[in-house]
Amino acid sequence: MAFLADALSRVKPSATIAVTQKARELKNAGRDVIGLGAGEPDFDTPDNVKNAAIDAIRRGETKYPPVSGIAPLREAIAKKFKRENNLEYRPEQTIVGTGGKQILFNAFMATLNPGDEVVIPTPYWVSYPEMVALCGGTATFAETTIDNGFKLTAAALEKAITPRTKWLVLNSPSNPSGAAYSEAELRALADVLLKHPNVWVLTDDMYEHLTYGDFVFKTIAEVEPGLYGRTLTMNGVSKAYAMTGWRIGYAAGPVELIKAMDMIQGQQTSGACTIAQWASVEALNGPQDFIAKNKAIFQARRDLVVSMLNQARGITCPSPEGAFYVYPSCAGLIGRKTASGKVIDNDETFSAELLEAEGVAVVFGSAFGLGPNFRISYATSEALLEEACTRIQRFTASLS
Repeated sequence: MAFLADALSRVKPSATIAVTQKARELKNAGRDVIGLGAGEPDFDTPDNVKNAAIDAIRRGETKYPPVSGIAPLREAIAKKFKRENNLEYRPEQTIVGTGGKQILFNAFMATLNPGDEVVIPTPYWVSYPEMVALCGGTATFAETTIDNGFKLTAAALEKAITPRTKWLVLNSPSNPSGAAYSEAELRALADVLLKHPNVWVLTDDMYEHLTYGDFVFKTIAEVEPGLYGRTLTMNGVSKAYAMTGWRIGYAAGPVELIKAMDMIQGQQTSGACTIAQWASVEALNGPQDFIAKNKAIFQARRDLVVSMLNQARGITCPSPEGAFYVYPSCAGLIGRKTASGKVIDNDETFSAELLEAEGVAVVFGSAFGLGPNFRISYATSEALLEEACTRIQRFTASLS
């Protein structure tokens, strides 16, 4: 009898965490490495949020919280959805978890049975299919292309849905591509979903506040109220508020689903950190002006990276609508050789050889289900981004 669960054989380690750890190890060994794998802002958590946490500690807010979240945070979440997304949720329709990952995992755990399918557009965040597998479901993939901006089309969604489909996962803006769906694009997807009443929508809006230019963010239950009763709208404070380490994610949806997720969480971790929850109350209710300032910085970084990568031999880099990632294609380099004679046969080899030759750590696109591409996080300084892109240009120019 095997000791480890069979489910582990269906799951791969996180490629993004692996790349970040590899860069960390090389730095510790004395290598000059620029890590572009981590998906977290380099900004500090706003002072008012930190002070709210300190005040909570001083008030003695250090006991176990309710499983679904403290009442002031659930109220703040409901107000946020009304204020920013025109969605009416009561506090009892909300839930707070230890990061967005727990929200997603608990939703799948609460709903998936063996054979149930979850449609996931490619490229996808690396954890989606692994969560589905751990929860006993089957991930099915709807392909996108660089030509359509890495966005799921109505035709591709229709083709992907089967009688076993239980969920569609929709991440906008996207990790890893940065692609964000306009209201018209969401409308087209909603029209398909209205024809399939058994398919639920899990919309991951974690990068909602990080969109650029004239792009206007919309979430699918806002665009199509007819989907409200079968949509779980997930978000969190990690990205916009630079609170990745505070580990607070949240969601809102039908009470029946929220209660099921609450039951699972009650037997799993119980409530998320009380102090982090009080900090999140201030994040959602407090001043929001810093978000626009940070967005402007991110947009300048995006424009720098897109420009420099498109000047690199064999690389094509679209300009995404949001998040803080670009997802360039290295198709023009496949088949070329490094100075040592190594053939670049796929995006994983490209990424490994780039790290070896120039000390630039990126995540290979096949880990996200679509290659030959690679993901760069531009959540770091312009100086480091410029140096990293210069090294990428040098590496691609050296290939024969």
